[in-house]
Amino acid sequence: MEFLKTSLLLLAIFMAFLCSSQGYVFYVGGKQGWSANPSEDYIQWAERNRFQVNDTLVFKYEKGQNSVLVVNREDYYKCNVENPINKYTDGNTEFKLDRSGSFFFIGGNADYCQKGQRLIVVVLAVRNESQTPTPTPSVPGNPPLLSPPSESPEGSPSPASSPAGDENSPAPAPHGSAPGLTRPVVWVLGVGFGVSVVLGNFVGLYI
Repeated sequence: MEFLKTSLLLLAIFMAFLCSSQGYVFYVGGKQGWSANPSEDYIQWAERNRFQVNDTLVFKYEKGQNSVLVVNREDYYKCNVENPINKYTDGNTEFKLDRSGSFFFIGGNADYCQKGQRLIVVVLAVRNESQTPTPTPSVPGNPPLLSPPSESPEGSPSPASSPAGDENSPAPAPHGSAPGLTRPVVWVLGVGFGVSVVLGNFVGLYI
């Protein structure tokens, strides 16, 4: 019996490790992708989702005609494409959210940025399970271009009502693309592995 308890404890530790190291894959903009003329504002798209450390953003766009720039807050509000932190032009950019806080993205063309091709993603802070859950932060809205806001975007979020139903889930993967492992898949694999280990050890006690 003591051996069985030890096996269950090891299973719990294994599952906690898997859940902390894996994340969701979000396709930016859903079906429309990373577009110069988005039908839905990317700020609204971000508000419908909940981002955590180790999640991944996928930007799909036409290679050679568009790009993704990671910029600081000031360059985001000015649509400044001259001094990016990172620049991606491959047409299928995967960006891992490796920390909590705000990430700022704009299109590589200043005109595209002014038309709405820009995105702020706020990643929730990592917390212990024993702490009280914190509400999902709202993504700051877009103030007038070329005029940095008087307050930080995190300090004056624009609340938006979350649509009911499946829209609270991550945007679906486009046809033919591989979304990768998400948390539900990891749970299934981890539980299957753990159960097989426990049963194997349990049966071994009677052989």
